[in-house]
Amino acid sequence: MQASLSQIVKEALEIQCESFTQIVEESTQLLRRENGKVGNFDIIGRLVKLKPISEALVVGDLHGDLESLIQILKESNFLQKMNQTSDAVLIFLGDYGDRGEYSAEVYYTALKLKLLYSQQIVLMRGNHEGPEDLLASPHDLPMEFQVKFGEKWEGAYAKIRELFAYLYNAVLVEERFLIIHGGLPPHAKTLEDLAYAHIKHPKQNLLEDMLWSDPNEMLTGVCASPRGAGRLFGENITNDVLRRFNVKILIRGHEPCEEGFKIDHRGKVLTLFSRKGPPYFNSYGAYLDVEFSRKIDNAEQLIPYVHKF
Repeated sequence: MQASLSQIVKEALEIQCESFTQIVEESTQLLRRENGKVGNFDIIGRLVKLKPISEALVVGDLHGDLESLIQILKESNFLQKMNQTSDAVLIFLGDYGDRGEYSAEVYYTALKLKLLYSQQIVLMRGNHEGPEDLLASPHDLPMEFQVKFGEKWEGAYAKIRELFAYLYNAVLVEERFLIIHGGLPPHAKTLEDLAYAHIKHPKQNLLEDMLWSDPNEMLTGVCASPRGAGRLFGENITNDVLRRFNVKILIRGHEPCEEGFKIDHRGKVLTLFSRKGPPYFNSYGAYLDVEFSRKIDNAEQLIPYVHKF
């Protein structure tokens, strides 16, 4: 289906509470129904499996930065690519809202695109879309919704919290990449562990690791994270988990990066951060535009496909 980015952005900026709530409800119902074979996706629980055939645009944390999202979509020309081929896939790494004044507009834009290109877009869950007991702090979204929607904000906020439970935990590109918002869960043994981490929460900390953890260059094993949730994990953990799932590289968001991206664990981890400006003050945002069919063994080989802005 053809879509005009300028029209979607115009709608996002002018959206009223009732229309926003309706889009959220429609998206929630769509995500709830996604199971089994959906276009090029094989969906198990909240895990998407992809064969390494498609061109992919991977967008990191946005945190209410509508301007960066517009720039990424314009610069990459990715909506046109999705119109031209059903193999083109757009993956959002989560953290759409909080920390920025256009959180509702970013959510609206991402959800509208999902409804238009349902079989080509993956909406992942970030730590700012976590369950009630793992909420990021400060959690700005209620205040941002009050500013945007006035006295009706609570209904819109309740609906978007329902949506969070249906966002995806992980994407596995066979023999290539594992894509998770935060970090690797050391105790994940099977695809089902990733797919149903939200069901096993809080008895197991798989989901907490996936939403909150960070790689660390100085560490062997894991230790408590200064974030207050999740853990820091060393290169040995990365190597073990990637080997277990027969992939080469972890692609993630979650961490602000001065250059918009960074590489850890000797090329086994690529971090993307697509938001610019306060409170993070990174000079660049970045996104990844790459053919998943490329045989990539090290994140250094992805640098030509990482676009800074």
